[in-house]
Amino acid sequence: MPEYKALTAESVDTLRQIVGMKNITTDQEKLQPYSHDEETDSHYHHLPEAVIFPENAEQVAAIVKLANRELFPVVPRGAGTGLACGAVPVYGGIVLSLEKMKKIIEVNTDSLYMIVEPGVRTEDVQKAAQSAGLFYAGDPCSGDSCFIGGNVATNAGGNRAVKYGTTRDQVYAIEVVNPTGDIVQLGGRIEKVSTGYSLEQLIIGSEGTLGIITKITLRLKPLPLYVVDLLAIFPDTDSAIGIVGKVLKAGIIPTCMEFMDNTTIRSVERFLQEKLPCSDQGHYIIIQVEGKDQDDLDDKSVLLDELCASNGALSVLVADSQKIWKARKSYTEAVRQESMIISKEDLVVPVDRISPMMRDIAILGTRYGMATRIVSHAGDGNIHLNILKGDLADDVWSKKLTAFQQELYPIVYQQGGKLSGEHGIGSKRLKLMQQVTAPAELAMMRAIKKALDPNLILNPGKIFDPE
Repeated sequence: MPEYKALTAESVDTLRQIVGMKNITTDQEKLQPYSHDEETDSHYHHLPEAVIFPENAEQVAAIVKLANRELFPVVPRGAGTGLACGAVPVYGGIVLSLEKMKKIIEVNTDSLYMIVEPGVRTEDVQKAAQSAGLFYAGDPCSGDSCFIGGNVATNAGGNRAVKYGTTRDQVYAIEVVNPTGDIVQLGGRIEKVSTGYSLEQLIIGSEGTLGIITKITLRLKPLPLYVVDLLAIFPDTDSAIGIVGKVLKAGIIPTCMEFMDNTTIRSVERFLQEKLPCSDQGHYIIIQVEGKDQDDLDDKSVLLDELCASNGALSVLVADSQKIWKARKSYTEAVRQESMIISKEDLVVPVDRISPMMRDIAILGTRYGMATRIVSHAGDGNIHLNILKGDLADDVWSKKLTAFQQELYPIVYQQGGKLSGEHGIGSKRLKLMQQVTAPAELAMMRAIKKALDPNLILNPGKIFDPE
């Protein structure tokens, strides 16, 4: 890494001139919340030297140009709901918080798009679309708190990816401040393009290392009018996960197919202090499906019931949608109540390899004597494996976790999987990323980073080491 320079009094004065006195802080107490994301292990926390709150793209560009001249790092930040330390200032410098750029600029009901700034909450994007009789398909579990800019920067997935894809599938275009401080318009409100490199897709998912997103044009869809949530309870993991392929093979494309193992269901019950349906029987598969009309929805529901029953389901219920999704989205908080320190693994494998992957995870958990809680976006192969530290001593936890991961990820890659399905790499998974990624692939990523960010000032210490 380059030798970054500490912020000088002159640099701070220049930053104040760019954004105004009210939009910068160097107060130690106020800096503390910006030293971490949702990661609770203080080992991963790092204080910035200042936090800046720009209000427009021109201010962002001026900040980045100053950083290149003065050689201090800039760490873009949304709501701080990430789980991989992607917005943590590993090398100090400034955190550039986009929380004041929170305008919904346009909702176009005729052409089905929305233009927003990055600091808009994802839930507010969804509500604005719904108020216009439309539908924004992105649905990360942290939607009530995360920002749409962070969703784009990490290519957030969520519950509806089975049918609608990840965040990149919801984006027409982005405005970006590049690592040298130019404001660039990428993508367009078009349905196909063969005009050079797809740079907007390169920026999406790059975790703030290749550009700072300052405006987003989102795709909207007609609001689904006929929707049902079904809850199928299975006696074992294999039969639960096995239903995924059978549903897809039957020609039904569900909106969501979510798995919760029984230990997780009981954990959520304790957190919510309320009984969940059939929690004493087995594992959950939550299936949400849409229909073109009520008859179509009924036909799909009947077929899903038959498919689940034939695959060993103990029961299939029409779920209380509010209750079941509250339970599913409470997973992170419920597990945190059990253990403040957790390793949140986010592996993804081909859908047909989820069952063997789950078996291997169970074997590793038993071998290392580590408590695990599992949910999965089963319809797209994404497994959220939380490994709980509990009462383990720090040195024992570190040793066991490292050994667990060193066995886990070779299996993931043998199954055709990847290290992260949606949470990203950040700084927390950087070493693992470099272990499991082919050298030629890493070399390509490093070449792109160095070409676009020659001074390596934009979100350093994330995804991979540049050299």
